[in-house]
Amino acid sequence: MTAERTVGEVDLRAMMEEIVGRVALYNPQADPRKLWAAWEFAQGAHAGQKRRSGEPFFAHALTVTRILCDLRLDSDTLIAAMVHDVVEDTEHSLEEIRERFGRDVAHMVDGVTKISGIRAPSREARKAETYRKLVLAIAQDPRTVLIKLADRLHNMRTLAWLSPERQQEIAQETMDVYAPLAHRFGIARIKWELEDLAFKVLQPERYFEVESGIKQTREERERLIDKLAVPLKAALAEAGVRCGVSGRPKHFYSIYRKMKVQEIGLDRIYDLLALRVIVETKADCYHALGILHSHFPPLSDRIKDYIATPKPNGYQSIHSTVRVPGGKFIEVQIRTEEMHERAELGIAAHWRYKEGGGADHADLADMVKWLRQIMEWEEDVDDARQFMDSLKFDFFSDEVFVFSPGGDVFQLPRGATPLDFAFRIHSEVGFRCIGAKVNGRIVTLRSELHNGDTVEILTGKTPSPSASWLEIVKTSRAKHHLRRWLKATQHEESVKLGRDILERELARAHVRIRVDGLLEVAQELGFQELDKMLAAVGRGDITHQKVVARVTPPAESAAEKVLARGRELYDNLLRRSTSGVKVAGVDNLMVSYARCCQPIPGDGIVGVITRGRGVSVHRAGCTNLNDPNLGPERLIEVTWDTSPDQVFMVKLIITSTDRKNLLMDLSNTLSQTSTNIASGDFDVENDLARVTLVIEVRNLNNLEKIIKALGKVRGVQKIDRFQLGHPH
Repeated sequence: MTAERTVGEVDLRAMMEEIVGRVALYNPQADPRKLWAAWEFAQGAHAGQKRRSGEPFFAHALTVTRILCDLRLDSDTLIAAMVHDVVEDTEHSLEEIRERFGRDVAHMVDGVTKISGIRAPSREARKAETYRKLVLAIAQDPRTVLIKLADRLHNMRTLAWLSPERQQEIAQETMDVYAPLAHRFGIARIKWELEDLAFKVLQPERYFEVESGIKQTREERERLIDKLAVPLKAALAEAGVRCGVSGRPKHFYSIYRKMKVQEIGLDRIYDLLALRVIVETKADCYHALGILHSHFPPLSDRIKDYIATPKPNGYQSIHSTVRVPGGKFIEVQIRTEEMHERAELGIAAHWRYKEGGGADHADLADMVKWLRQIMEWEEDVDDARQFMDSLKFDFFSDEVFVFSPGGDVFQLPRGATPLDFAFRIHSEVGFRCIGAKVNGRIVTLRSELHNGDTVEILTGKTPSPSASWLEIVKTSRAKHHLRRWLKATQHEESVKLGRDILERELARAHVRIRVDGLLEVAQELGFQELDKMLAAVGRGDITHQKVVARVTPPAESAAEKVLARGRELYDNLLRRSTSGVKVAGVDNLMVSYARCCQPIPGDGIVGVITRGRGVSVHRAGCTNLNDPNLGPERLIEVTWDTSPDQVFMVKLIITSTDRKNLLMDLSNTLSQTSTNIASGDFDVENDLARVTLVIEVRNLNNLEKIIKALGKVRGVQKIDRFQLGHPH
């Protein structure tokens, strides 16, 4: 990669004079004295610092400022760009920036400054925390993202001065985070350059292969453009549509990605050089489209109307691929001048600040409304890496457009599920979702939605969310509503459990006081509300003895205290009557069956004491029992105590030769054994079918008979009983 020309000390003032002159042309209200004050301060702060190229360190900040000047941004943003490295790389503080240049400049500088001194278990975690800080700053002031993107763009242009390993690392981060960030804010001009620069570092052979192919076909493509542009412009003029027509070269990485995704060669990429038609009004866009199709036949499956349905980043345009004489195809993009400016500059096109504050465009807030909403949804996620994973899905994923049965269009991130769609409609629809149909067919809630799908949500009368849904949904909106529901539900159950425990223990201690009369006790223990104390008792955060002791005199012998401690262990688990298992010989305790190994009567079992969720029952030998954090004090003896009509869920993974009627034969076999199917999934790879069934069984003997019957079905090669990590 060729690095940019290095900048000497003498050139810095010339660069600044150029910037001030350009600002005066597009923003006469700007005060040049403020810009020069920032220049003097930043140059002095970075005095003596050099980049690896040998140029003054401050040259980087000035180049970032010049990139933002190309976007015609306000003075505060340009000042923040000039001083954006001062806090991170010099002894000057953020407070000093605030005093010199104001709160807005300080906020932007803080947003792009890496977090220092953070305690995190790994470099990745520290980086995730820095991303989180950046996104929070962007949500409050979108100009922050423009500075960060300009900073990364100049770093990518000068990447050649770094070691190959560091080049690879920065290029990969650019491709994973910063190019998608530019795309999400609609700044195509920066996105394309970031992608091509990163592509050249990460896959140089593929880059030069595409570059060579483009050069070889340039003259032919330009001749095709002339065959389309000349008659189209004449036809539009004859129809009274004033327009500008120009060619648009496609960027190397987008060409390569299309070749890879569609598994086609360079000769089959129709939009290597698209034709762009800029008209005056939205109505002219559709008029121009009609004229285009009357002269050149379109490919019907390659007409995209992003004016009627804009992309999430605000992009609007009509795309149509048409046939030109000679049997070749060219993509035509039709848009207004305003749409074109937004397509090139994204959020920067809306950020025309008047000096003294206040955006010119009222819809600016809408451009970050979605980001602020995501930040609210993710505010209860403490793990920075989990936050970043969620954000990447909502923030950086491509979108799909799906339809409701009534024809309404909804945008979702690619990879979203019917359950995400349910919560996209309304949280109540999500809570009451019991199934879904896609294009008229019943599908699992885990199914991935695709462009053009019509999705119908099947609902029940009452809400029935499950904690397992958190593994199904992908969007922050759905996860947020689910987490709130589960938290509220768990709180209510904890309050009820705490009340039940205290009522029983007060009666056992012969204390004539009702639970509702314990408000003073709650306040003595540091709880402002009675329910909060009851929930703490139900979760096991405080013991019932501590509460009861406040209203009864101590009169226990040493032996009674030992017995009381034993009772406390079991009583803290009590929530509701759950038949099927006895814990240390005691029934009527809160019990759940581990999803990782799905124990059933007949299996050897082990109990694990959990925090606020009672005893979790595992199969003996379950890999999760080997967790080094699981001490022997949390293991407890459990035994089966089931009723004849009790059923348990077991997941079976059936591997079979793929053939017609396989599912029907498996279903008939289960029906003959009087076995109910709770859910199922089907996948085929290399002529092998993988059928996953969740079935109801009574015990291990019953399961073994079912497996034996399924093993006789033609083509079945193997049947595994699911256990997280490996089949049993």
